[in-house]
Amino acid sequence: MTPGDNGASTPEDDDPFGYLYADGQARGAQPPSGGYGYPNSVNRVRAVGERQYGQPAQAPYGQQTVPQQQGAYGQPNAHYQAPETFPGGPPAGQQPPQAGGGGGRGGRGPNTKGLLIGAIAVVAAVVIGISVAMLNGNSNDDNKGDQAGGATPTQSESTSPSPSGGSSVTGEGELPTIDAKALRLGGSAALASDVEGAQADGGTYVGNLNQPGNSVTWTVDGVPDDGAYTVFAHYSTAGEDQSMTLTINGKAFGSKLRMKNYAEAADGDFAKGWTTTYAWPTLNKGTNTITLSCGDGDKCNVLLDQLWLKKGQVKR
Repeated sequence: MTPGDNGASTPEDDDPFGYLYADGQARGAQPPSGGYGYPNSVNRVRAVGERQYGQPAQAPYGQQTVPQQQGAYGQPNAHYQAPETFPGGPPAGQQPPQAGGGGGRGGRGPNTKGLLIGAIAVVAAVVIGISVAMLNGNSNDDNKGDQAGGATPTQSESTSPSPSGGSSVTGEGELPTIDAKALRLGGSAALASDVEGAQADGGTYVGNLNQPGNSVTWTVDGVPDDGAYTVFAHYSTAGEDQSMTLTINGKAFGSKLRMKNYAEAADGDFAKGWTTTYAWPTLNKGTNTITLSCGDGDKCNVLLDQLWLKKGQVKR
C-alpha cells in the first residue's frame, strides 16, 4: 500500500459516488447498476464538470424543458422573451411601479415630517384642554336656608292673606335670619345651650316650650313686597313627631306647623334630632309678626334655635 492509497479496494468501495470525479473515473469507478435515490434519478446524474452552461438541459422523454433565461455567464439567452411579448403582459414601454413607492412621491417613503407635526398638535390640544378644565372649578353657592341635620320635610301649607308684621332686612333681595337669643320669649320658655347641634350663635336654643302658652315671637321689619314667603324653623325633636301653632300677624296660619322627627332620633336623643321645617304664609310689605306657640292640643317637645325667611314658596 502506497502513501495516499487506502489499499486494494476499488474506488467505488471507498466512495460510492467516486465515478462522478475525474480521479474516480481514472480508477475505473462505475455507477451502480441499480442507481440511487428515486426512480429515474440516475438519468439526471452527471460527472462533475460534464455539464456545459449555456446548453439546454435534456429532459427525459415526454417532459417539456423550460428555456434558460440566460446562456453563458453574462450573455443573454437567445430563447429568452420579454414579459411584454407574452399574452396578458404589460404593454411595451410601461414600467412596473417601484416597490415601496409613496403614491406619486417618486418612490420616497411616508411623510414623517407631516406625521410628527400632527402628533405634536394633538399633544398640545390635550395639554390645553386639561389646563382649561383645571382652571374652571365648580362653585356651589350654599343658600343660608339649606340647613343640615336631618331630612328636608315636604310640608306644603296653603297660604292666606293676613295683616302686617316686621323685622329688619339686610339689603335688597336679602331676607334676615334670627337666632334664639334675639327672639321674644313668652310664658316659661327659656334659653339653653347644653344640647349640642344648634346652629345659632353660641349654640343657644329655646327650650321649655313643652307647656301650653309658651312661645317665641319674631318681628320682621322691612319686608320688601306683599306676597308669598317661606318661613323656615330649625329645631330638634326626638322620638314622637311634634306640631305647634304658627301665627302670622295675629292670625293662626293653616292648621299646625308640623315638626316631625325627620332625623329619626331616638327618644330623648335631641343632639341627633336637629332638622328643618317650613311654611308658606303671605306677608305684607313692611313689618310682620311671626309667632310660634304651644297651643291646646299641640305637641311642643322641641328645641328651637333659628328662624329665617325666603321670598316665594321654596323648600330649601
